[in-house]
Amino acid sequence: MRKEKRFDVVALGELLIDFTGNGLSEQGNALFEANPGGAPCNVLAMLKKLDRSCAFVGKVGEDMFGQLLRKVAEEAGICMDYLVTAQDARTTLAFVKKLKNGDRDFSFYRSPGADMLLTEEEVPDDVVKNCRIFHFGTLSMTHEGVRRATYKAVDAAKQGGALLSFDPNLRPPLWASLEEARTRIAYGLGRCDILKIADNELEFMTGETDFDRGAAILREQYPNIRLLNVTAGPEGSCSYYEEQRVFVPACRLDGVIETTGAGDTFCACVLNFVLDHGLEGLRAEDLTAMLRFANTAAGLVTTRKGAIRSMPERAQVEALL
Repeated sequence: MRKEKRFDVVALGELLIDFTGNGLSEQGNALFEANPGGAPCNVLAMLKKLDRSCAFVGKVGEDMFGQLLRKVAEEAGICMDYLVTAQDARTTLAFVKKLKNGDRDFSFYRSPGADMLLTEEEVPDDVVKNCRIFHFGTLSMTHEGVRRATYKAVDAAKQGGALLSFDPNLRPPLWASLEEARTRIAYGLGRCDILKIADNELEFMTGETDFDRGAAILREQYPNIRLLNVTAGPEGSCSYYEEQRVFVPACRLDGVIETTGAGDTFCACVLNFVLDHGLEGLRAEDLTAMLRFANTAAGLVTTRKGAIRSMPERAQVEALL
């Protein structure tokens, strides 16, 4: 009899404030809204909307932003017992500028940010070993200390029998060099069972703009990847599983504000699907249903500001479907 895990999903990584544009003041000054975010915790926030048990591992500063992030994540239902408070660094901040093509430009205040200072000793091995899926990205690999913490958590999750989920979430300004970023992304690719990768990240790692050719390269280099999903923003998403390839167009809605959190929402919906169905014997119709739900949820998030507080309810996604 399979022993029940304490958590469906545990995620490790950055927890930060996304300052997004909110018009101009009476004096003509730019106004910014402080939106709680950070990719790994965004994923957990959506999973909680789908009634999954989740825990977050990370670090924030002992400041007003760190207190806000803990409060908001707890209100979302995420277990924050393993969020550590740094005494010697502030919570990471990111200012997000929306570009004309709908993409975003990030300015990070992280020198150092508290999330960079998570140590190996602060990783709760027993918790990481006691989950069904462990999710991570690359922002917890930009610096040596937190990188060692990430590696320790990945090893612990493997030992505990968890599936590993990886999202590169490439942010070039945070890396000493793009070659360093490529090396750390390769680490994640070499260990994950489930991969969510954006079209620009696929090109970054393979040199291919064609999804099929890029996915084929990754699957040959990293045979451990059992489910590979490529997202292409307003175009849609592709899923590759065994010999199957499925494409589903994006859910295009009126009133799009920004794309922050859309990829994380998509990722969470995929993980929810895997929790329900596993990774054995999936059919094309299963993959299609997975992508339709994930694309629709991601589309809904683009009509709202921020991420953690903006995740849609299951009923809202199903109503659109």
